[in-house]
Amino acid sequence: MSTTTQSPTAPDSRTPSKAARLLGDRRLPVLVTALLFLAMYIAGLSRYQNYGFAETQVFMNLFIDNGYLLVAAVGATFVILSGGIDLSVGSVIGFTTMFTAWLVERQGLPILVVIPMALAVGAFGGFLMGYVIHNFEIQPFIVTLAGLFLFRGLCLVISKESISIGDASVSSMAQAQVSLGGAFLSVGAIVALVVLAAAFYILHYTRFGRRVYAIGGNEQSALLMGLPQGGTKIAVYTMSGFCSALAGLLFTLYIQSGDPLHATGMELDAIAAVVIGGTLLTGGSGYVLGTLFGVLVLGLIKSIIQFEGTLSSWWTKIATGVLLCAFILIQRAMTARKKT
Repeated sequence: MSTTTQSPTAPDSRTPSKAARLLGDRRLPVLVTALLFLAMYIAGLSRYQNYGFAETQVFMNLFIDNGYLLVAAVGATFVILSGGIDLSVGSVIGFTTMFTAWLVERQGLPILVVIPMALAVGAFGGFLMGYVIHNFEIQPFIVTLAGLFLFRGLCLVISKESISIGDASVSSMAQAQVSLGGAFLSVGAIVALVVLAAAFYILHYTRFGRRVYAIGGNEQSALLMGLPQGGTKIAVYTMSGFCSALAGLLFTLYIQSGDPLHATGMELDAIAAVVIGGTLLTGGSGYVLGTLFGVLVLGLIKSIIQFEGTLSSWWTKIATGVLLCAFILIQRAMTARKKT
């Protein structure tokens, strides 16, 4: 009688390891950004505890000083999630500051009349770029680069010099505060948080938000599913133009002036905040809350440099570049894992 021996069962090579499952989790970049912000904030508390870093107002200032960037980054999040890019953000912000200052100071229009006009111009500019991108099938990089030059040129058409705003209503809006216990938030910060909440709802609880994710994830599959690809793309760029104009209004309140050079390069800050917040540059994956943490990380870098006192402001750009490289590597590892 012969006996048969059974060899031990080999582990299933198809079973993903813990590291692979972690890299496959779409929430990983957001979690990393949140942990990074927490670590930086704790480091700031330990190093600058004798300089008032622990005060609640210092934390609130992250929203006050970066409210306009948060709004611009929210608009950029929609575009990047759809698989596109918008390089016109900074120019639209700069144009809005000039347009607002010119209408208020030179034409004598009240700010409440100027606000909807500025928002309409920004939204219309985004609509035109989205229309050209979809109907003429031109790369978003080229179209929005043209938008960048167009709006920056329109700034110089309005005026080659800075226009200070001395209107009392603008000053009162800029100085208005919402008390939160022993601290306060500005009107711009409140508006930015409202925009963030609206964007979160749109992306996660509406059909439009699901279409944005679907088009960014796989445009051909979305087309075969019968999703309104063209209308969604145009709406995304319209929304980005609207958010850029709104960011320009908030920046106007923050600076209380218009200048042809305002917000130069801010489109790169917005894109950096979105990428650091965990949104894939290829589209289809990301969270608007990650964009919030990306903006807070960039704002915290500026605050730490200010508290340090001995570092140049250029260290902000260096730190941003290092973080961008790190998060792009994380994205690369995640996308490579999905292909295998």
